[in-house]
Amino acid sequence: MSRRLVRETALQSLFQMDVGQIPVSEAIHNVLEEASPAVDQTYLRKIVTGTYDHLSVIDPLIKKYSVGWELERMPSVDLAVLRMAVYELLFEPDVPPKVVVNEAVELAKSFSTAESGKFVNGILGKVLNDLDQLRSSCIP
Repeated sequence: MSRRLVRETALQSLFQMDVGQIPVSEAIHNVLEEASPAVDQTYLRKIVTGTYDHLSVIDPLIKKYSVGWELERMPSVDLAVLRMAVYELLFEPDVPPKVVVNEAVELAKSFSTAESGKFVNGILGKVLNDLDQLRSSCIP
């Protein structure tokens, strides 16, 4: 199964967690009930759990790079996409950064507003510019 489909499924979990205020395990269970049996559950759990476990690092970075935007005002899908992408950029160094950004932009375009692709691309572009420094300061 492609990582793109895993990311779509992970996005659904992260969205449920944010909007429904439900625990990680419940959100993953909910999406897996409807997901294709071919979904790589190990990678799905890694992305969702990793994103959630690192929100104390991820959210301040999103806030820093989204000048003029409060996280609470962002569309929930955009925030979930950004959180997942920042997690992968910082904590999954084997995934090429440009792939992460491209996938995030495509997810935002597909599942959020007409302007979301540009919005997500702009923020992640700033993160990419500082990626080496961010990785060295965020990863013990």
